Amino acid sequence: MIRRMHAPTVIATRESRLALWQAEHVKAELQSRFGIAVELLGMTTRGDQILDRALSKVGGKGLFVKELETALERGEAHLAVHSLKDVPMDLPEGFALAAIWEREDPRDAFVSNRYGSVDELPQGAVVGTSSLRRVVQLLARRPDLRIEPLRGNLDTRLRKLDEGGFDAIVLAAAGLMRLGLAERIRARFDPEAMIPAAGQGALGIEVREDATELKALLAQTLHGPTFLACQAERAVSRGLGGSCSLPLAAHATLADNGVLTLDAALGDGVNPTRPLLKVRVAAPVADEAAARALGAQAVAQLRAAGAAGYLPAP
Repeated sequence: MIRRMHAPTVIATRESRLALWQAEHVKAELQSRFGIAVELLGMTTRGDQILDRALSKVGGKGLFVKELETALERGEAHLAVHSLKDVPMDLPEGFALAAIWEREDPRDAFVSNRYGSVDELPQGAVVGTSSLRRVVQLLARRPDLRIEPLRGNLDTRLRKLDEGGFDAIVLAAAGLMRLGLAERIRARFDPEAMIPAAGQGALGIEVREDATELKALLAQTLHGPTFLACQAERAVSRGLGGSCSLPLAAHATLADNGVLTLDAALGDGVNPTRPLLKVRVAAPVADEAAARALGAQAVAQLRAAGAAGYLPAP
């Protein structure tokens, strides 16, 4: 539904600096492009409150969106802006992903005050990340590293590094760039060597399913190449039951000739030193159905390679 008369459209957002930047970015674009009044509703989510345990132990990334969905459900807000990688593969009934915006650099960033890259780290160096996806790929490259959990917003993670708790940390390059912190990046991981998370670097805009007019408006802001790539990536996660407790990576790129290339990797969350299962598939993709089909193809190849032995017991 479009806001009638001069009533503002309200964006629900987390209150971290990065989340507010993302919401302000969407606000400015909607105001500029459609001339509508937009306000922000800042909220603290359970994911922001629980910082002493890994997300995989307390409910996963959905903890970052639940309160925002409640605000949509109650009519307190009309859309929510998320980092797409935090959005569960299947939304609750009554909600819809109205648009996916152009992604920033999807790569993971190596951040350190003493070393220039992961290859420069000394034997047994301490690296901070709470992402199982990053853990298994780091250990595949450097099994000698000591990986320690690192939670909190972007500024908190950087502070913990600066206080000397880690030799290096791994963060999403997109967040650092959006907050003007690109100078903290010492190296960017090649996305083929450290495959990003599904949707990494992209913004997702969620609305109520019955907000027909608002969905139609937001559909005009969708970025086609990012949308197709992310649909393929999210199909991989959906097909394998992806969650924070599953070290799963998926990253797709759309070439100028319309061919979408999708890389995916699966590790063992219980035994992170186990060899990674990795696949690459490619096909011409022109619509959502074809993108999801490519994701399903990657899932089939991972299952053929033994994925069942890496997945949690049902």
